[in-house]
Amino acid sequence: MDLLWSGLLQAIRLLLAGDPEVLEITGLSLMVSGGATLVALLVGVPAGTGLALTRFPGRNLLITLVNTGMGLPPVVVGLFVTLLLWRSGPLGALRLLFTPGAMVLAQLLIAAPVVAGLTLAGIQGLHPQLRLQLLALGASPLQAVWVLLREARLALLAAVMAGFGAVISEVGAVMMVGGNIRGQTRVLTTATVLEARMGHFELAIALGVILLALSFGVNLILTALQQRR
Repeated sequence: MDLLWSGLLQAIRLLLAGDPEVLEITGLSLMVSGGATLVALLVGVPAGTGLALTRFPGRNLLITLVNTGMGLPPVVVGLFVTLLLWRSGPLGALRLLFTPGAMVLAQLLIAAPVVAGLTLAGIQGLHPQLRLQLLALGASPLQAVWVLLREARLALLAAVMAGFGAVISEVGAVMMVGGNIRGQTRVLTTATVLEARMGHFELAIALGVILLALSFGVNLILTALQQRR
């Protein structure tokens, strides 16, 4: 318990003192995970909506792939992105490996299936005749989809929280594709692992507390939006 309290006190001291390295690591964590979540929304919401509202051959297979993707092991994602961005890989010429861009890509592959799957479930949870009623009342297909998304907004906000939570706490993939380089690709999760391995448990606890506080703050805002009348 003494070690835990020391870590909590050190976390408070680091934040109040405005430690440059801690602020840099926290900012990069928020930028990478926030960017990945935003792109996952742009990809996952249309994909989940399309799967919910259309019927075509192979649809069940795609839904199965989305549901499987919701539980993808991060280290497998990291390995795939590493091979993709390796110097001799298909995208090696972009020189993205061991950069924040590679970390965003890896986290995108983790978050997108989560967002798509929860969007799919949210849309399918609406009354099956609602879309037909909207179209019968003169709404265009896009207007009907917009109304359906508004009706499923609670599920969509849950998708945002789940997607962000999945990537802000992820360590395996970002460690592989980012390399945990100080001042370039070190985020809160990888910094915590590094400090713990070095036996700096107070600093590791402090970084962990900051990570939890960051996650709690983002989810507090999203939950307030979700539960608002």
